[in-house]
Amino acid sequence: MQNVNPKKLRAELKDYLDLASSEVIRIQRRSGENYILMNETNYSKMQNEIMSLQKRLLGMSEIVDGNIEEHNPKSGSRLKRFKKK
Repeated sequence: MQNVNPKKLRAELKDYLDLASSEVIRIQRRSGENYILMNETNYSKMQNEIMSLQKRLLGMSEIVDGNIEEHNPKSGSRLKRFKKK
């Protein structure tokens, strides 16, 4: 991860935008605030991965809490709604 201050970023914006396509850039202000510059495609992939992990965690927490029903393939209860009456 590259570190840069806002003044240098402004002066060399094109170069940093090109660099952001392959790596993350941290922009550090004097006040101590940090910002991240990254490629939108990489950001989208990261967001999708976070959502996937959140769904897995939710599923696991339901198992741990006992909020699930054991699936019995012989009962056919899951398919009842698809059978013609």
